[in-house]
Amino acid sequence: MAKDDIFTPNFQQKSRTLKLLFEKGVTDEKSLLALSTIQILQIATNYQEAFIISELQVNSKANKLYSYLGGNTNEQQSEVS
Repeated sequence: MAKDDIFTPNFQQKSRTLKLLFEKGVTDEKSLLALSTIQILQIATNYQEAFIISELQVNSKANKLYSYLGGNTNEQQSEVS
């Protein structure tokens, strides 16, 4: 699989998926992280949305949600001096 074939969602796609989650009652990090794979597949209407929900979970758990929504550019260094 070539690198160009990998799905890279843009901000508009991420925003639509967030709106979908809010409509389904997933309104905070706790409820986002509690979603199972089956629940994600029931909420998502296509593969891209399921992928974005999964990425939202991973980045929320790693405290990088804001960076993920902005394009994966985390300006803060995670290393402590």
